[in-house]
Amino acid sequence: MFASYLIGLREGLEATLVVSVLVALLVKSDRRDRLPLVWAGVGAALVLSVAFGALLTFTVARLEYRQQELFEAITSLLATAFVTWMIFWMRRASRTLSGELRARLSQALEVGATAVVVMAFLAVAREGLETALLFFASVQGATTTAVPLVGITLGLLTAVALGWAIYRSAMRINLTRFFTWTGLLLILVAAGIFKYGVHDLQEAGVLPGLSTHAFDISGVMPADSWYGALLAGLFNITPQPSVLETVAWVAYAVPTLALFLRPRRSRPTASPTDSPAAPAAPAAQNPPASSTNPQPAG
Repeated sequence: MFASYLIGLREGLEATLVVSVLVALLVKSDRRDRLPLVWAGVGAALVLSVAFGALLTFTVARLEYRQQELFEAITSLLATAFVTWMIFWMRRASRTLSGELRARLSQALEVGATAVVVMAFLAVAREGLETALLFFASVQGATTTAVPLVGITLGLLTAVALGWAIYRSAMRINLTRFFTWTGLLLILVAAGIFKYGVHDLQEAGVLPGLSTHAFDISGVMPADSWYGALLAGLFNITPQPSVLETVAWVAYAVPTLALFLRPRRSRPTASPTDSPAAPAAPAAQNPPASSTNPQPAG
């Protein structure tokens, strides 16, 4: 439930921030007549995201066992790639997102109504499709209860509440710090999704070593314990992982965390010594008058 909640909160807040920036710009520029266009684009994006999630669920339900495992493996690997790209993109763009959206919306307003709808649709659809894919990949192998769905719904509702509060200036949070901490947690979630994708490839017979376990900590972390269920549901840490699963988890988590935590290089600012200076003005050729200088005769 917490993994699903985190996905809904993170992805939902990104989409909510995008919508809030678009709405704020239209309100401040006295273009409220264009607000229905933004909501139309947002609604179309939500419908597409739900349809995409339903398509994934419908597809996997009609496949045979081996095909089902292979399909789940592919979606898990795609979800890992998407969440990795999203984490690093938001880390880089969190400070300039508002300005970029304002510029794009201004251009869309000049083009026409259709451009506004398309822009709002594209801005939200990417987050919605990623949410559907991540949610589908993260709940594979989970129980058939509605707990993951409840978790992602609560995450989305929390994101909407935070976005509304930020829009109304009722609360201010450090978005850079927020996306940093949620990014760290999502890297561990993505490592678990990647590990599960490798497990599905082993189940499908594509990769060997399914019964070759790296370790067995079932005595310390029983699978039916609350903390075992929490670690398995959040980070896909299981008591008896295969060697290949363990290698995959470490091979993804360690370098990704190192790159994410690496300090960002600040862009060098131009200094007077770095930029080509204008040629110095020639020194004054006329020396100051003195008693030694000859004066013209009267």
